[in-house]
Amino acid sequence: MNDNNICEQITQNLIKYDVTVVFGIVGIPIVELANHFINSKKIKFIPFRNEQAASYAASCYSYLMSNSSKSKICGLLVVGGPGIIHALSGVFNSIENKWPLLVMAGSLEASSLYKAGGSGFQELDQVNLLSNFHINFTGRLDTNIPNCPDRVFHKAINGCIQSNNVSYIDIPGNLISNNNGTNNNTSINTTSSSKYNITSLKIRPDPNAIKLIASTIIRKSKMNLLLVVGKGAVNSSAAIRKFVNKYQIPFLPTPMAKGIIEDSNPLNVSSARSASLQKAELVIVLGARLNWILHFGESPKWNDNVQFIQADRDPKSLEFSNDTNKYVGCLGDIDLFVNDLMASLDLEIATNNTLKLNNLIQLVKKQIEWNVEKLKLKESKPGYQNLLTYNQVYSNIRSHLIDSETIIVAEGANTMDIARISFPTDYPKRRLDAATTATMGCGLPYAITAKLTNPDKLILCIQGDSAFGFSGMELETAHRCNLPIIVIVMNNSGIYHGYIKNKNETGNLCPSTALSKNCRYDLVARGLGFKGYLVHDLRELNEAFIKAVKDYKENGVGSLLNVIIEPGKQGKLEFGWQGKNGTNTAARAKL
Repeated sequence: MNDNNICEQITQNLIKYDVTVVFGIVGIPIVELANHFINSKKIKFIPFRNEQAASYAASCYSYLMSNSSKSKICGLLVVGGPGIIHALSGVFNSIENKWPLLVMAGSLEASSLYKAGGSGFQELDQVNLLSNFHINFTGRLDTNIPNCPDRVFHKAINGCIQSNNVSYIDIPGNLISNNNGTNNNTSINTTSSSKYNITSLKIRPDPNAIKLIASTIIRKSKMNLLLVVGKGAVNSSAAIRKFVNKYQIPFLPTPMAKGIIEDSNPLNVSSARSASLQKAELVIVLGARLNWILHFGESPKWNDNVQFIQADRDPKSLEFSNDTNKYVGCLGDIDLFVNDLMASLDLEIATNNTLKLNNLIQLVKKQIEWNVEKLKLKESKPGYQNLLTYNQVYSNIRSHLIDSETIIVAEGANTMDIARISFPTDYPKRRLDAATTATMGCGLPYAITAKLTNPDKLILCIQGDSAFGFSGMELETAHRCNLPIIVIVMNNSGIYHGYIKNKNETGNLCPSTALSKNCRYDLVARGLGFKGYLVHDLRELNEAFIKAVKDYKENGVGSLLNVIIEPGKQGKLEFGWQGKNGTNTAARAKL
């Protein structure tokens, strides 16, 4: 390998494997590599303000592009040492969500490693560190190995696509600093790069397992059947919709699986989630893990005698089962599983007469109707001291949105949880949130990636004021990269809830959850290139949102609405899914 043109070799390899987008933040020496990407005119480099935000943006790229004919993965380029440490949030996010990602980082040159007890400039054994994360591949470019970049990039990119995991490539700084192939102002010759198309392998489910599952559904047709759909099934929407409608199966999507089956489908039991979990006796789980989001498949959230049938292309996801042996797992592609199951069910039905399932919908119908009315009432009632509430704000915004033209990113505990029930969708990949890792800091990065991958869509990023603080400077990234989005900051002046000072309290001590009261995030937005609006009531909200949409459509300008809402209920903090007053202690213990 000739290290005099390492930047060009890396660029050519990315182009060859159709990696056309790289997120990151530059520093010495990788700034030269980033400039090579830009000068190639074949790789779009999106420079962020912070590695954590860049890593989150990169992590969700493959999810949004997974069913596209274009590049299905992206790169993340950061400096070594502290840079890679800051980027670990997105690496972990990719691993847990099964989103492929190629990570590249500069590192200390080989001749300087381990001098004076490992005290080199930003020295870190990054290959060993990332190996301990159980990612797909870690490798270090080495001038002594023939054709090293070609070998390393093939193994890294092919591996992360096939395994839905992360690959890491370590780039010693001396390889870049010795680069004499091209300077920063020279266009790169990319005409000789032949594309290498990597297709994700599909695993056909075991036919015997399919027959067993079909016969189980027929045999237990008097049990209340429920289908749970996770985001891992996002590319199987057509098959799953056919399955649900053909056999009239009630379904429940996990938060980011909304839209795989239309939320407007009358078989959707999301509005009676708790009641449905309690009454379900036989549950088919597609592309989801029985983790904390689904309460580990355990009581008291689920029926004590519930039986699960789980299908997933990832064997590790099948390990998330309850501990009762009431479980059948099937490894395979979701699309193939659903189509094979329908064929097997039809054969069973032809042999054993018509399949007639117990109708779970009828059992929870009244609960659904009651909850729908309850939500309408919340949306019409003002909050504490006539301040706006989450429900009021969401109802108003919803009236302005066209579902087919909108992607919503929601971040922050209450902000996200209430948004999940307030913004239904009939389209997959239109609702992004903290997902499996329940992470913070992903909101603006996800929104930027959503706009990059869906330039024709309106991207609405709804964040709590605490959530905005994690990555708020990335507004400048969105503005600089011409990726306009609309941001709604739900400002209750606190983490989880705001702080209402008791009349009898003296002094200036505040709880750990308190933030500056009515902080002017709208002014911050203006300084970063966005339009900024301060909102106190529904009239101001309505006017500001209409202006924001107009600015987005006519001028390509992003806006931030700083919406002052009520502080919320005071008292002990607890996640809703944990239960009340100490219930579901098993779930807590496993977190």
